[in-house]
Amino acid sequence: MSTCVVTGGAGFLGSHLCDRLLAEGHRVICIDNLDTGSLQNIEHVGDPEFLFLNQDLTEPLFLEEDVDLVYHLASPASPIDYARLPLHTLKVGSYGTHHMLGLAKEKRARFLLASTSEVYGDPQVHPQPEDYWGHVNPIGPRGVYDEAKRYAEALTMAYHRQQGVNTCIARIFNTFGARMRPHDGRAIPTFLRQALQDKPVTVFGDGSQTRSFCYVDDLIRGLKLLAESEVHLPVNVGNPKEMTLLELAEAVIEATESRAEIVFEALPVDDPQVRQPDITRAKQLLNWEPQVDLAEGLRRTIDQAGVERLVGASD
Repeated sequence: MSTCVVTGGAGFLGSHLCDRLLAEGHRVICIDNLDTGSLQNIEHVGDPEFLFLNQDLTEPLFLEEDVDLVYHLASPASPIDYARLPLHTLKVGSYGTHHMLGLAKEKRARFLLASTSEVYGDPQVHPQPEDYWGHVNPIGPRGVYDEAKRYAEALTMAYHRQQGVNTCIARIFNTFGARMRPHDGRAIPTFLRQALQDKPVTVFGDGSQTRSFCYVDDLIRGLKLLAESEVHLPVNVGNPKEMTLLELAEAVIEATESRAEIVFEALPVDDPQVRQPDITRAKQLLNWEPQVDLAEGLRRTIDQAGVERLVGASD
């Protein structure tokens, strides 16, 4: 039985990853300071091989257990969160990543960094391949998250090249599924919350900006394949099917059978105009690509989460 550490394990992605690892027979040490994660996401876990630690990763972490794999997912990840926690976002990307890489080095464990498509900023190349360096505003409102992840990637490669740590980097594109927080400011949870209450669905700008949405089960499968591979360079993990935010709003209204109307609001500063992964590397090196389309993913999200949680009644 291998032991996996999952930082941010009480968050949206982290909790799904914990479930998948436990289902496959791994021991899981879930670490989260609950800034943006929630015990509600892991309260269903009754596996004796699951351990939760309430720990802020900006402080050093000491574990007596042997560790085989570190999944470093911890970070505020929505504009609302990193606007509220800008310094902590930078510290988690720097100190937190340093501490977890140090743990991986000490335990001789494989280390996966959950990076983000935000490292590409508002991209001038479309779709975005991993060898594109990005177009990022370091002092804009999104800069604390963008630069924290870019620094974390640099730190990860430095530990690999100089210290010999067995590392990999996943650049995660927009992902959705049950356990998203309804008020986290991202498109799908916002649209679902509004549509399920028959309230106006708010689209920024004219809705022509594009995103690519990956269902959470596909994303977790991609992370595991990368972690269990021998790949070290960054790999995009996301759905290459691109759509406008207006098309997304219409799809959510259809999936929820809502009577909601679409309204338009001012576009936020530095909001990317396009976002689409080139997943050639994931296909070639991991034999991975998404299997669940948007309509099916929305149906599963609504069925698994339930209307009450999606609209925030339990928040």
